[in-house]
Amino acid sequence: MTPPAAPLASSNPGTAPGRVVSVDAFRGLVMLLMLGEVLELRRVAAALPESRFWAFLAHHQSHVEWVGCSLHDLIQPAFSFLVGVAVPFSIANRLARGASAASLWGHALWRAGVLVALGIFLRSLGHSRTYFTFEDTLTQIGLGYFFLFALAWTPPRVQWTALGVLLFGYWLAFALYPLPGPDFDWAKAGVAADWPHHLKGFAAHWNKNTNLAWAFDTWFLNLFPREAPFTHNGGGYATLSFIPTLGTMLLGLLAGGWLRRLPATGDRVRLFVLVGLAGLVLGWLLGVLGICPVVKRIWTPAWVLYSGGWCLLLLAGFAALVEGLGWKAAVFPLVVVGMNSIAAYCSEWLAVGFIRDALNRHLGREFFQLLGAPYEPLVRGAAVLLVLWAILFWMYRRKIFLKI
Repeated sequence: MTPPAAPLASSNPGTAPGRVVSVDAFRGLVMLLMLGEVLELRRVAAALPESRFWAFLAHHQSHVEWVGCSLHDLIQPAFSFLVGVAVPFSIANRLARGASAASLWGHALWRAGVLVALGIFLRSLGHSRTYFTFEDTLTQIGLGYFFLFALAWTPPRVQWTALGVLLFGYWLAFALYPLPGPDFDWAKAGVAADWPHHLKGFAAHWNKNTNLAWAFDTWFLNLFPREAPFTHNGGGYATLSFIPTLGTMLLGLLAGGWLRRLPATGDRVRLFVLVGLAGLVLGWLLGVLGICPVVKRIWTPAWVLYSGGWCLLLLAGFAALVEGLGWKAAVFPLVVVGMNSIAAYCSEWLAVGFIRDALNRHLGREFFQLLGAPYEPLVRGAAVLLVLWAILFWMYRRKIFLKI
């Protein structure tokens, strides 16, 4: 195995060598979309039931029930995709600083463990004991990270082969798992037998809490001490989704390789658009033909392709705007967030509630109703986001970046 080539020069003199501003800006957008939950657009839409505009925004700040995709559904795959994009740069930069290959492998193993542990820690907040669950974004990335790192040392053809084998094997495992019989206990699975989002025919192998991943978790998660025995996940999320999530990270790894190997921005953008459109079409066709539905909650192979297509198109857009048109100043607010993504992620769990309570206490609810009572959650959420961004900007100015 040979290490990646020398680091790519920074596209912004103010950033560290090897950083690509378009990638940092893309990551910043993803984190802001995640933190944007504090805007509570669904509450605004509920207060204005006749407004299609607010209903549209609320829809895209919510996960779809099962099949399909909203903007909110793209947050986790985009974050996972960008982890893959960063790996070739990370390896090359560490090697350029004199790190040994052995130390890199050790660091990858340590990083994977920390991501899993941090995900469990954050999910345990509010519980009386450690809440062992492995569907959190950080945990899913951690479970697949070491395999991603290993594949980063292989040629692109090996990475493409690994992606194909992984997606086909995961699809086949679900397809071979038996469908629920007439005596199946739907109540135990936490989903009604007549739930309107159930799929019919062959696609039923990917129904909520009756699939292979659900069956695995009813065994695996009960190996850990729990407040109550695990029977189902209310959203249908599953531990085994880390396997196709690795596929999403592999798409990012390939994109990161293209970023480093293709010197011309136009060449990169064209390739990202071409492969992104291919992923969108192929994922959509698999769902339409009933071969594999596009379901984010269990990260179906069709979802890997469909969401991966969107990620590549978004990366193409940022590359065209930043490296192509030179809009570095315009995306600076996003870069501030994107360069401290772990801090931003943790702040959703550790800081948002504290800041919201402090603002309510010191400014009062009346202050946040300045646009009218229906917009109170929106105004307060915007204030919380502003405070969070100011904290991240303070860290940025002092070069304080949380890294794992």
